[in-house]
Amino acid sequence: MAEISDVFFVDGMRTPFGRAGEKGMYWNTRADDLVVKAIIATLERNPNVPKDRIDDVAIAATTQQGDQGLTLGRTAAILAGLPQSVPGFAIDRMCAGAMTSVTTIGSGIGFGAYDIALAGGVEHMGRHPLGAGADPNPRFLTEKLVSPDALDMGVTAERLHDRFPELTKERADRFGMLSQQKAQAAYDAGKIQPDLVPVAVKDASGAWGIASEDEGRRPETTMEGLAQLRTPFRAHGRVTAGTASPLTDGATISLLAGGAAAREFGLKPKMRMVSFAFAGVEPEVMGLGPVPSTEKTLRKAGLSITDIGLFELNEAFAVQVLSLLDHFNIADDDPRVNQWGGAIAVGHPLAASGVRLMIQLAAQFAERPDVRYGLTAMCVGLGQGGSVIWENPHYDGKK
Repeated sequence: MAEISDVFFVDGMRTPFGRAGEKGMYWNTRADDLVVKAIIATLERNPNVPKDRIDDVAIAATTQQGDQGLTLGRTAAILAGLPQSVPGFAIDRMCAGAMTSVTTIGSGIGFGAYDIALAGGVEHMGRHPLGAGADPNPRFLTEKLVSPDALDMGVTAERLHDRFPELTKERADRFGMLSQQKAQAAYDAGKIQPDLVPVAVKDASGAWGIASEDEGRRPETTMEGLAQLRTPFRAHGRVTAGTASPLTDGATISLLAGGAAAREFGLKPKMRMVSFAFAGVEPEVMGLGPVPSTEKTLRKAGLSITDIGLFELNEAFAVQVLSLLDHFNIADDDPRVNQWGGAIAVGHPLAASGVRLMIQLAAQFAERPDVRYGLTAMCVGLGQGGSVIWENPHYDGKK
């Protein structure tokens, strides 16, 4: 009989995130190769894990075509040198792809079907822009099921500003500026680099180099500079490039295990999964998604928002994070929130981002034995939210 098990986040690594497009560092790099790099590095850092004991590999991608298609979990496992006996699959929940990889694999571990597995995601938005090749059912428009621009994420962000006038452009600009400053401070303190996988890349001239850090950071950002940026989603709008996550390429991987496997292989888990939840909202205001998903996961965990000591919230847009903070009466600059910056600074390679949040939360847990619970949460295209609550194994009960 399979036994119910704890679910542990043992480790996680990611590639540096690159700017999407011809000028980005991964323009000549395949999406599946980014995943393979992250898998190999994660397993090299965990040599106690026998490769033939990995029960499954779940890899998310939003635009599953070309080098991001063909059942990525299985193809990446083969390319990474895992035994042929290791299966794999692909998954898609747009921005929450990697998060769903983790919760799906975690569910299998909790049920006792898996002992140890890999979960992550990739997005090469330079090669595969959001929605490329998609053929939405015409009923969406003819029956007015969703607005024609519901897949234009910038428009959905502008609607949050409309719906909540207190979410001003100035607040969003300040949040965006602080994200850049916090990300650079984290880099300067060496917080981010230990979990990055260097990637060999080839530029347009054919010269080789190493991608070793996130490419899109703008630490010199100022409020004055942000005030001058154009608003591409609406004339006289409030969302700018300074308050939105840039188009990004990158991959993430996590190693998950049950309690028995962690003991058997002598693993030291970085986090324990407490609960998770996904929820739906109107696609036109998809940024509100993490509000109901967070309420749901708190309810399932028997916790309240005041129990959460650290937050890693995906900054698809500044206004989207602010809408969640306002809902839970959390200050814009609360030190518990995104203390190493977020996607506005480092980028948001859609299906990869959920595990980036987990990697950063795990590293923060190690520094904060006074914090027991943390939250990773994100909004999702087409009107969804995803939230996962984690427990800190380093918690010592002292405040």
